[in-house]
Amino acid sequence: MSNTAAPEPDADDSHQASASSAARFQLPPLAAYVHIPWCVRKCPYCDFNSHAAGPSLPEDAYVTALLADLDADMGQVQGRKLSSIFFGGGTPSLFSPGALGRILESLEQRIGFSDDIEITLEANPGTFEQAKFRDYRSLGINRLSIGVQSFQAEKLTALGRIHDGDEAVRAADMARAAGFDNFNLDLMHGLPNQSLDDALSDLRTAIAQQPTHLSWYQLTVEPNTEFWSKPPKLPEDETLWDIQEAGQALLAAHGYRQYETSAYAQPDRQARHNLNYWTFGDFLGLGAGAHGKSSDRDGHIRRQWKTRLPKDYLDPSKRFRAGVKDLAQDELPFEFLMNVLRLTDGVPTVMFTQRTGLAPALLSDGRREAEARGLLERDPQRLVATPKGQLFLNDLLQLFLP
Repeated sequence: MSNTAAPEPDADDSHQASASSAARFQLPPLAAYVHIPWCVRKCPYCDFNSHAAGPSLPEDAYVTALLADLDADMGQVQGRKLSSIFFGGGTPSLFSPGALGRILESLEQRIGFSDDIEITLEANPGTFEQAKFRDYRSLGINRLSIGVQSFQAEKLTALGRIHDGDEAVRAADMARAAGFDNFNLDLMHGLPNQSLDDALSDLRTAIAQQPTHLSWYQLTVEPNTEFWSKPPKLPEDETLWDIQEAGQALLAAHGYRQYETSAYAQPDRQARHNLNYWTFGDFLGLGAGAHGKSSDRDGHIRRQWKTRLPKDYLDPSKRFRAGVKDLAQDELPFEFLMNVLRLTDGVPTVMFTQRTGLAPALLSDGRREAEARGLLERDPQRLVATPKGQLFLNDLLQLFLP
């Protein structure tokens, strides 16, 4: 983009630019997120929609509800096949291979899968069973995301995790033995009483397991969690900054490239499901509390979410959908950028039109200000945050609020 400000279009011109660009709107790829809301126990830092499992899970009833939920959402498919599926939770690996197989079979029959579909299952080391994971692999699940968080006993106890460090290491070995050549390790830093050496030790142990992908993110204390009401002692800001810098350098030295705010991958091993989120793709949200995004062929975009509590989701007298929000045109720039600017490489500018139907000129005011502040790269062909913009992403996004 030129440093010289372009003339601002008047209201009629802006409307015409928006209307003409709507013809270039393209339906984005379609993914599916399937939420399994039960865990062995609730962790004190977790603000996800997860619930401690009792002595037995209503597995059959929940799968039946999921499939009815899918039938109700079939209008969102718009003739597309699924490019990725993500079983999240909770701990989806608490469900049997038979239950997950019913879900996958129904998704394939009703919608269809792309030839190179990525199917991810979240799992925790404490729920790993070798035979079970071979069965998952035989279903077509081809990626695991293993919730390690730490390998150190003191840190795992503070986080309320049910596994120990040795189990976490064995989980990676079991994943490979079960046929998974693509798996992610979830790892936290900024843990209670964590030093720089503690954090780097965890990271080195994770790298030694040779995962194809690492999600490495800072612990944040969220409302409605045990940590919110009983805050632990977390590292000082200076230590957090040292951990971030040293950890990023260590990951880069071992071939893990940061491609998103807290995601690092070996070459060509980025999480395709997450990339669909960050590039403003569409996704079905199935299960208790699941969120979805859908687009119509005319460029109309909406978000929807499902009833949160499992008991309500399983109640046939209640609706699956708890709410829906139609996105107004003036909300789309912020909604789009809130996702794509998390990517370290950003996206081509033309994707704004392809995903929203709006002309890039509608970003002009915010873009000029962001460039002037050094938050956005001066590249007319791409929308990409500068390193400073990545650090101050909220400040950057504020410039595009309606």
